[in-house]
Order: sequence, then C-alpha cells, then structure tokens
Amino acid sequence: MKTIKVPAFEQVSPESQVLFEQMKKRIGKVPNLYATIGYSAHALKAFLDFEGELNHGAFNGKQREAIALVVSEINHCEYCLAGHTLAAIKNGLSQADTIDIRKGVAADPKLDAIVKLAKSVTETKGHPEGQYLEAFYNEGFDEAALMELIGLVTVRVFTNYVFATSKIPVDFPAAPELN
Repeated sequence: MKTIKVPAFEQVSPESQVLFEQMKKRIGKVPNLYATIGYSAHALKAFLDFEGELNHGAFNGKQREAIALVVSEINHCEYCLAGHTLAAIKNGLSQADTIDIRKGVAADPKLDAIVKLAKSVTETKGHPEGQYLEAFYNEGFDEAALMELIGLVTVRVFTNYVFATSKIPVDFPAAPELN
C-alpha cells in the first residue's frame, strides 16, 4: 500500500509554496498536516480560507479550540488533539479544561453548551439531539452561531480525516491520554 509522506517545499506547486511562505511568516513553521494538505493548493487554500473566515465569527479562541478538541477526540485524531491542546492552552484553557472538553463537558455553562452541541453534531453526522440545540440557544447563541459551529466542526473533520488517511508524523507535543 502506498504511504503518504509529508512533502518537501520543492515537491508542491508554486501556489502551495506561496501559502507555505505565508504560514511560516505567520506561525513560524508549516505544520506537517498543512504541508500534507498542500499536495493540493486548492485544498490548502480552501481550508485556510474557510478556517480563517470562521476565526472572525461568533466564537472566541477558547471556544473554537474547545470545538476542535471535542471533534478531534471523537474522531481519534492524535495530530489535531496534540496541536489543539497546545493552542487551547495558549488561548487560556488549562490542561484540565482540555481533558474535560475532550470528555464532552466544560465548567462554564456557555462553553459546555458549545462542547455538547459540537460533540452531538459530530457523533450524529449532523443530526444533533434537540436538547443540545436548545441549550445552545438558551446560552444566547443564534442561527448564525449555529452555522459557524457546524463550519468549525466541518473544518476539523477535514483535518481529522487527512491525518487518519495519511498517518503523517505528529509535530506537536502529544496530548495527554484520557483516563
């Protein structure tokens, strides 16, 4: 069976190389997962644009990272769990918070509603249980926020599936194991 390797800069198209250079300037490196998506400049640009636009929506950094963590836990994505645990801590969540979120709960009621709805959307492939939608709305979110939550779930499913298919090396510290 063919294995997918993280491409070197020279192995991707000039369009992907431009995106890699922008990423290096912004975050200091091109993570292996992004480099692998870069086999297709179209896929990488679409992913970066989709995720980038959602970063300006209804959810703050902690909330976006919580969605990433719970979705990645459900999909057993070691790569995204590692990267998003690091990002969640940089956004003000504690290590204990990240573990609780991966288990599907959060102490803050608003964050808990987000986590439970994202978990339900992911587990049911887009058919969340009504109680989680109701709790989300009761915490002050609206239909626009729901569309953005679904978008954030979708972005993470994409990266989770890229890792599941490629099994490329994880270039972030491993996320703690759940008990």
